[in-house]
Amino acid sequence: MPILRNKEIRAMSSEDRAKKLNEMRTELMRLKTMIKAGGAVENYSRIRELRKTIARILTIEGETAGSEKQGSSKKGGEKQ
Repeated sequence: MPILRNKEIRAMSSEDRAKKLNEMRTELMRLKTMIKAGGAVENYSRIRELRKTIARILTIEGETAGSEKQGSSKKGGEKQ
């Protein structure tokens, strides 16, 4: 089960996405550090969920940034 669904990510503002991304990267780093140190992690599947959710956020952020650039360039001087 994903931590955040696509609908929830798309509903967030860009600033909220950046905050959430930072939180998830920090948690992922903490879990990876625990594993490397030889500690036991409660839920290994949490690492996979975090990685996939981070990728989702980055993908959606890229889509929205790309659509904004495309929209602004089409309004300008479009050559035919």
